[in-house]
Amino acid sequence: MNGLKEARCPVDGIDKPYYRQYLEGRVRLERTIVIDELVTLFYFEFAKNYRFAGESHDFWEMVYVDHGEVTVTADDAQCRLTPGTIIFHKPGEFHSFYASGGTAPNIVVVSFCSDSPAMAAFERAVFRLDDKERDLLSGIVREGKAGFRFPFTYPLIRREDAPFGCEQRLLHYLESFLLRLLCSNTRGAAQTSPRSLPRDKEYRSLVQAVIGFMERRIDEPLTLGEISQAMHVTKARLKEVFKEQTGQSVMRYFSLMKMERAKKIIREEACSFSEVAERLGFATPQYFSNAFKKLTGASPSEYARSVKARSEDF
Repeated sequence: MNGLKEARCPVDGIDKPYYRQYLEGRVRLERTIVIDELVTLFYFEFAKNYRFAGESHDFWEMVYVDHGEVTVTADDAQCRLTPGTIIFHKPGEFHSFYASGGTAPNIVVVSFCSDSPAMAAFERAVFRLDDKERDLLSGIVREGKAGFRFPFTYPLIRREDAPFGCEQRLLHYLESFLLRLLCSNTRGAAQTSPRSLPRDKEYRSLVQAVIGFMERRIDEPLTLGEISQAMHVTKARLKEVFKEQTGQSVMRYFSLMKMERAKKIIREEACSFSEVAERLGFATPQYFSNAFKKLTGASPSEYARSVKARSEDF
């Protein structure tokens, strides 16, 4: 047979005439996006007046806004990022940002090396993430915390007690995240212009009014109905506009505001967790503790002990 020795099937040990053809017919799967190295992974909680002077480097970087608002400059272009949006910076691109909108922003930064030609589609791309994409991004951070010392440092330091396979799972989440964005139709959905349309201004005004109302009532257990009544809009309309503008539901945003206030109290005041719970309108300290851990990933006591809590104020 063209000088080739007949292969033996490793499955059941039986010589099969067509097994050689089976071997020759194997398909090497193409990899559209290949991540070669992870450079940095950060979750930052900045002050509301924070300003980053800027940098450029020889690897890719993506910046996701989890809370608050930032204005990003990339070379000669500028755009505003609201919660739920992410921007990509290509290698060699000078970029900077500052906190805007009057709120303290929380952002996720992931930087990595990739020579895949498909990455060209991410140059200066801005996306608004859907629930599945946010889940994948959460997986990146979760596996990062499992595999590397947290708070994250540069360079990243591997944890001695890292679970088996967590770095490969992180890589899987990251490549899956990029592939989903590449295949989605959401590119540009989050791009904004300094000249907003009148309707956009109306929506932003409504959202700002809602946020202001929630800030004034942060010590109360508000409901969506109470907020919509105060804003003189239907609950359905409020939910639609708020999610479109912030990337979060109204009540989740309110819960996150409570947690940010709780962290500020924990950092700056000598209060017991029971007092913090009472001041923020939680029925019981246990309910507060459960909500805090669910939204921040740490219990109030763990947060109070963390380096992050001691170093967040700039």
